Amino acid sequence: MSDSATTTIYATFKTREAAELAVEHLVQQHGIARPDIFVQPVGSKNSAGSEPSGGDVRDEGEVRTDAPLEGEIEVSADIAASQIAAVQRGFGDLDAIWVSGR
Repeated sequence: MSDSATTTIYATFKTREAAELAVEHLVQQHGIARPDIFVQPVGSKNSAGSEPSGGDVRDEGEVRTDAPLEGEIEVSADIAASQIAAVQRGFGDLDAIWVSGR
């Protein structure tokens, strides 16, 4: 008999780039449907993360000053209870700074 219980798992990332990689990992590696995955800033302000990455850094290593670096990015997903350990490991591999199930 399979366990059909679901839970929500949360992870916090320093960059939008890492959060987006986490979303792709959830979809491609764990088969989680995209509508069951949510991305939002941790705080109340719009944010691209707390550290520059991707398009926030120019080729010369110069960091853009107009990027909204107002705080971390949270990724949450509704997953089967049986996937908790694997998803937690995946978030850790992607440098999540905090992972929790609620």
